[in-house]
Amino acid sequence: MQSKKIIKQVSDYYTSRLEEFGASPKGVDWNSEESQQLRFNQLLKIKEEKNSSFSILDYGCGFGSMYQFMKENYSGFNFTGFDISEAMIEQAKKLFADEHSKWESDSKKLMRQDYVVASGIFNVRLKTSDADWLNYILETITEMNRLSTKGFSFNVLTKYSDAEFMKDYLYYADPNFLFDFCKRNFSKQVALLHDYPLYEFTLLIRKF
Repeated sequence: MQSKKIIKQVSDYYTSRLEEFGASPKGVDWNSEESQQLRFNQLLKIKEEKNSSFSILDYGCGFGSMYQFMKENYSGFNFTGFDISEAMIEQAKKLFADEHSKWESDSKKLMRQDYVVASGIFNVRLKTSDADWLNYILETITEMNRLSTKGFSFNVLTKYSDAEFMKDYLYYADPNFLFDFCKRNFSKQVALLHDYPLYEFTLLIRKF
């Protein structure tokens, strides 16, 4: 029940951002297009070859920015975008609907894909407690593991952020804890990326 409450709050939050800022980085709570693309580059390191056939699920796709980025940098892929905000999915369909993409707001309809990625979905906890939010993260990455056959990746704001820039409504995770959790529960092949110039880290979990 707690997870359902969290999902409803997050959906309402991002729908309101889209209504206020439209299909832009701020519409999905990012500062700029440059930082958004840097995040995509880190997450997509889960797929080392850019020009081989694969399927990918963007878990928390917003209005589809990653699909646009991938069309410009990858080939031979089939893309599924999932978001709990129906307004985001409707916007994505207007912008990017084609034969290589599928857009979904019902998690029950999601099928397993080669890779699953999630960008920014664990940042905005609003008034949820740290303990409940961490449980929500662990439940979600467990679902991402189930939905992926070759690997998955996700990013989270880091607890090593400068204190003067940290905000009460955001969640700052311990990268060591999540690395250990993924290593123990999902795969022996886990990479922690914490060497790029944003206040976050990315985890890559490979299954081969």
